[in-house]
Amino acid sequence: MSIQTAEQYEENEQYEQAYEEYKNLYSQKPDDLSLLERLGHLSMVLDKKEEAAEYYTKMLEFDATNTLCYEQLMDIYVTTDKYKYYIYRGNMHTVNHQLEHAINDYKKALNHTDDDHIKVCTTRFVLGTLYEQTGNPTKAIDEYLKVLDYDHKQQEVYIRLANIYALEDALPSAIETLERAIKEGFDTDNIRENLANLYLKNNQPNKAGAVTKDELTKIKCLLTEGKTSDAFDELKKIEDKYLNTPKLYSLKAEYYYLEKDFEKALEAVEKYDKFQPNTALAFQMKALIYDEKQDEFNSYLNWGKYNLARGNKDIAVNEFLNAYQIKDNDISLVNTLATLLEQVGDKNHSIEFYEKLHKLEPENKTALEKLADFRDSIGDYRTQAEYLEKLVELDKRNSGLIKKLAILYEKLKDKENAVKYYQKYLSIAPQSEETEKIRQRLNKLENTEMVQEEGLIDKIMRIFSK
Repeated sequence: MSIQTAEQYEENEQYEQAYEEYKNLYSQKPDDLSLLERLGHLSMVLDKKEEAAEYYTKMLEFDATNTLCYEQLMDIYVTTDKYKYYIYRGNMHTVNHQLEHAINDYKKALNHTDDDHIKVCTTRFVLGTLYEQTGNPTKAIDEYLKVLDYDHKQQEVYIRLANIYALEDALPSAIETLERAIKEGFDTDNIRENLANLYLKNNQPNKAGAVTKDELTKIKCLLTEGKTSDAFDELKKIEDKYLNTPKLYSLKAEYYYLEKDFEKALEAVEKYDKFQPNTALAFQMKALIYDEKQDEFNSYLNWGKYNLARGNKDIAVNEFLNAYQIKDNDISLVNTLATLLEQVGDKNHSIEFYEKLHKLEPENKTALEKLADFRDSIGDYRTQAEYLEKLVELDKRNSGLIKKLAILYEKLKDKENAVKYYQKYLSIAPQSEETEKIRQRLNKLENTEMVQEEGLIDKIMRIFSK
């Protein structure tokens, strides 16, 4: 019994013998994917479709992204089981990130469930998941509710429904969903803590405190109720236990903020930030603290970072611009504005800030690259060359940059500088077909008379100067 024997049988088209030999080998190596694939293939050749389905299904247990398995399973079930056919086609489309096609497949599969309880629930659950992934919360909610119509005992469905409602700012519906889950017997820590957080968001700290078992959440409830002294007493009791838990520091920050001890509040936020860097919550806490300290610059700066963390780029730009009006020489802020304005499509405004960034930080390569590209886009090649010169000075062995500058000077008919940079390129670039082309180009250039031409911008400036 060997793989060579099985392969020889297969090569001789003795498929039954090859199949049996592979089966014997597989019984000894059940984790061998290559054997599973051969068995699946031979099962199809021998028209043993039920066995082929078993082998391809086992393959998917090892690799759920194997599209070949889905295609083979579709072939097996296309005429015998439409439900399985559409399910496997939907799976294949999901693996290929064709989610809209997958949704259509699962909807078709629903028409072939024959009201089978498990099939209906499973298919609708997957549809709900796909609708979530494609940004259709309303349809996702409909599918999850239909799952619960069939089966009230699906904890994951309650949690997903509550999460969608919360994201859609329908807090009462989210709360009602988890309350229903508890009534249905899912009185678990997971459900309780999710429900407590929803109560807090809905400004119901009393209910949150009654539901939660988490010590830190109980302290949050006390703070929300205004019982700051009680909250601080509880914080002192459990502090050592939660030194490595970021929530401890957010609660301390909130306590000190309410007590108007803003320096200690900032210290607590900084500690929180070490565990959870660059979060919207941390930026929000800092912004609120700086508001109270009447530190307008840092307030605007952190409100900008808060909105940026939440994806509100236009609002973030306005906050950062307000901060810039107070302090226009902060390199980090100018860099942020330049980048952010570019991202929101305000290119001209962005270039203004890249120019300011270059003045503040003359060796900033990104600023020089952006300014050079902009000058290229408006036909101001002379100024583009100046920026590229500065970049070359910072990166003296960048052969691609040096070649670009040489080509630009040749375009400007500046023979002296074109020759200079072509020679510099050849002195550092490794020998290749490209360097040979540049060498020929240089030889031709050195033997060509050339008169510099004014660029479009130069011409316009000369006209205005008259």
